[in-house]
Amino acid sequence: MPKRVYIETYGCQMNVADSEVVMSILSKAGYTPTSEINDAGLILINTCSIRDNAEQRIWGRLEVFKHLKKKKRDLKIGIIGCMAERLKEKLLEKDQLVDIVVGPDAYRELPSLVAEAEAGHKAVNVLLSREETYADISPVRMDKNGVSSFVSIMRGCNNMCAYCVVPYVRGAERSRNHESIISEVKELFDNGYRDVTLLGQNVDSYKWEEGQSVVGFPELLQKVALVDPLLRVRFSTSHPKDISDELLHTMARHNNICKHIHLPAQSGSSRILKLMNREYSREWYMERVKAIRTILPECALSTDMITGFCTESEEDHKESLSLMEWAGFDFAYMFKYNERPGTRAARKFKDDVPEEIKSARLSEMIALQNKNSAKLKKNDIGMIFDVLIEGISKRSAEYLSGRTSQNKVVVFPRNELSKGCYARILIERTTSATLIGRSI
Repeated sequence: MPKRVYIETYGCQMNVADSEVVMSILSKAGYTPTSEINDAGLILINTCSIRDNAEQRIWGRLEVFKHLKKKKRDLKIGIIGCMAERLKEKLLEKDQLVDIVVGPDAYRELPSLVAEAEAGHKAVNVLLSREETYADISPVRMDKNGVSSFVSIMRGCNNMCAYCVVPYVRGAERSRNHESIISEVKELFDNGYRDVTLLGQNVDSYKWEEGQSVVGFPELLQKVALVDPLLRVRFSTSHPKDISDELLHTMARHNNICKHIHLPAQSGSSRILKLMNREYSREWYMERVKAIRTILPECALSTDMITGFCTESEEDHKESLSLMEWAGFDFAYMFKYNERPGTRAARKFKDDVPEEIKSARLSEMIALQNKNSAKLKKNDIGMIFDVLIEGISKRSAEYLSGRTSQNKVVVFPRNELSKGCYARILIERTTSATLIGRSI
């Protein structure tokens, strides 16, 4: 019988890319992926620790897996990723349910760790590395559309934001050889993919040094764009303190570098930003947005916002709202502050904003962003966009769905169009989440 592995992935795009690396490593050890959990002899959960509710979902899934293990005694269950790094001992204590605990830098050891678990031992490796990038591993693509995919260009993070666990669970920042990145992108394009997203905790600090040669992120982005003009190139995430005019001019020179930048603000208050250790002020952030609007006038802008951070006053909150109003974000991911154990904020500051105030402020943020998004979508009516078709619409087989360069979702009648092709779409109306149009 073939060995079958079922992988569930939670959290960020980086975890999606990591699961594909894990599947590649296990494939060479004789495992085949399955989408049916009951067929699996090995279940792996790739976890996220960025917020407490992400971890609570994993604990809930383990309760489900407890029943599976009772039915299938030889079933092995592994926790991999950020939660494995943060909670290794606690996971191993969980009802003797978890057999394998593996951190983000130890995936090469998975085959031997699985064998150790099969021999009846608890298998653990959560050592962080200063070198590991998995650059030589060709990921097994687990996405379903075959059009868009992720390419990891770096690992870890050196930005010690006060609220964030990432540096503790993913280790120090290190960049991947640019030649291996280009090779992976070319392989994707040759296999029919037409949209790649370059991933890093802070892509702007990408730097590969070899002898006298130095490749920074603008150079890397240009090299990827030159693979083929039919390939769309995206990236995530930029840091406001590091995003450069050089990068913006590189984006402007190449039509196939998508005109969308995710630039997390987190707060509109310089005082709160300083407490967060974000290393920029409100004024700096606004100058970076002005540069984007000047050099890339057609660029969409998205952000992350946290409300209710330690000591946040009503005035600080209003500054966040005014920044959102001023910037006119196309999208925003908005959250209540969630204290994470071990972070600078947990050690140094008191989580002193009451939960009901956090919730009320978050509701205000969401209402404002919904208003801004609706206004921007309305401005798109009558516009024509080049849309890369990603597949059939979720609501009707008679419609296709795709994205614009600005990362806006567009739905339109199928006609003779097909997945993986480009279509020119005239926008005729909108919903809260999508643009709706027809091909011309």
